[in-house]
Order: sequence, then C-alpha cells, then structure tokens
Amino acid sequence: MAFYRDKLGFEVRNDVGYNGLRWITVGPAGQPDTSIVLTPPAADPGITDEERRVIAEMMAKGTYAGVNLATEDLDGLFATLQAGDIEVVQEPTDQPYGIRDCAFRDPAGNLIRIQQLG
Repeated sequence: MAFYRDKLGFEVRNDVGYNGLRWITVGPAGQPDTSIVLTPPAADPGITDEERRVIAEMMAKGTYAGVNLATEDLDGLFATLQAGDIEVVQEPTDQPYGIRDCAFRDPAGNLIRIQQLG
C-alpha cells in the first residue's frame, strides 16, 4: 500500500478485513472511478499449493498480471520511482508502435508499465 500511496500518489479508498483476509483498494487522486485492488495472490483460500507455486513463478517472470498507467511527466515520475530503489524492468523508451513508456515491478513483484500522455 505504501508504494502506491507514497510513490505513485494514489489514494487509499478501502482497507477491508474479513475472516482473516485483507484487501486494500487504491486509485489515482481525482479519478474516483478507477481503482486497483491490492491482494496477495496466495491469500485466496480457494487455490491449491500448486496454484500458489505457479502464480509465484509467473509473477517472477512478469507474466501473471500487470497494470498499465499513464502520466503527463514520464521522465519525472521515472526519476522519482528509481530514486525509491524499485526494480526497473525498462527505462523510458520510445516504442516503435508510437508510445514512450517504462516498466518496473511493485514491491509485490507485479509488472507496471507507465506511458507518457500526449
């Protein structure tokens, strides 16, 4: 939660506990209709140990799940995130398909791509 709140500037919308589980909802300030639910993948009581193992492997490769975000100042945001000692996957790059973006992992290992607006 601290990463999304303190580094990306997201608001904490919900912090819910229920039957020994906990999930947190965050979202960008000024965009109340956009939310991301933060839950550890192993927290789902309905998955098996084998499924947890597969999820952990996929997260390590960056193929389990990802989030795409956009900003008006990609280079500035990247500098802030990099100063926070995050795992950089790709520095800001002009892509051949017309966007400029970067990629990194949040502290839980989720892949996050951020593109430049405009």
